[in-house]
Amino acid sequence: MSWYAYCIAERQAFPELSRHRRPMPLENVKGLFGNQVFLFPASDLAVLVSEHSEEDAARIDQQCQKDHARVIADCFKQTTLLPFRFNTTFTDDDALRRSIRSNHRHFVANLERFQGKAEMHLKVLVDDIEGASKMQTCCAGKEYLAGLREQAGRQRERQARARALSVQLNRMFLPLSEEISCKRLDSGKLLIDIAHLIDRKCVERYQNKYVQAQQTMKDCQFQLSGPWPPYHFVHRPQTGHQTHQPAVPAQVVAAAARVPVAAVSA
Repeated sequence: MSWYAYCIAERQAFPELSRHRRPMPLENVKGLFGNQVFLFPASDLAVLVSEHSEEDAARIDQQCQKDHARVIADCFKQTTLLPFRFNTTFTDDDALRRSIRSNHRHFVANLERFQGKAEMHLKVLVDDIEGASKMQTCCAGKEYLAGLREQAGRQRERQARARALSVQLNRMFLPLSEEISCKRLDSGKLLIDIAHLIDRKCVERYQNKYVQAQQTMKDCQFQLSGPWPPYHFVHRPQTGHQTHQPAVPAQVVAAAARVPVAAVSA
């Protein structure tokens, strides 16, 4: 039996697993293609999975990404968890157990680290540098070099502006940790993509700060989502072999490729 994996949680979060050693259905939760979601016990952890066939693998689409995120969001309402990367599968029970066993220490450490934490995802859209445009490819000689210098100068200005905005927002929201990326859109706007790690009990206060930011930073357009599981703060296990580790699902960061602020794209 192949399994599609959604996330990992502590087994104790599901009292119904205390007397079970085999996967058991999670009541009223459906996964990809309407398949029943199961709690798969693995030592002191539980993996949320659903049955997966070759036919299912051939039908993976954008709706599946939404279903993947929905299952994780439903579980996150109940307990701390570590999300798996979208379209993570295991060929059978043994493959799933081996993966959990080989990365057990990493999983447990992260579950402890993120206990009572949540991620808020903030997107900030601002106008790009005045007159910024792509350099003409037909330029040559001194004109070409001058264009390169001008392009480099604009990129430095973008980086400085992105840093200044991120510092301002950090002081306003006071997150426990943050992950930031920045890119220039085809529309000529600058998109700053920020993930903030906060205490779950502070979500309402964070939302109030978001309203305040909208009112005080009139030259910026804001978009807020969350609370999410800490997608951007789960680090890869330090092992010498490939593993099925939790990571950021594609639909959570689909709006922009995440790159460091220090490498703003032209």
